[in-house]
Amino acid sequence: MPPECQLFGTLGCHLCEVAEKVLMPLVEHGLMVELIDITDPEDLTDAYGLRIPVLRRVDTGAELDWPFDADQVVAFLR
Repeated sequence: MPPECQLFGTLGCHLCEVAEKVLMPLVEHGLMVELIDITDPEDLTDAYGLRIPVLRRVDTGAELDWPFDADQVVAFLR
C-alpha cells in the first residue's frame, strides 16, 4: 500500500493543477493525497510559496519538488 501524501499548492496555481493531473492515475490506484492550501496557515506560504507544487510523504516527511512526472512519483513512493 502506498504511503499517504500531501500536495502543497494554492488555488489558481496552474502548475498545481498540472501536478494534480499527474497524480490522478496514481490516486485511482489507491494513492491517498491530501491537498494542502499553503495560504492557510501563513507559515506554509513562507516555506512553500516559491516551490509549489510540492508532494510530501506523510510517513517520512520527504518532499518532491515540481517538476515531476508519474515515474518520478512512483520512484519517490518506494
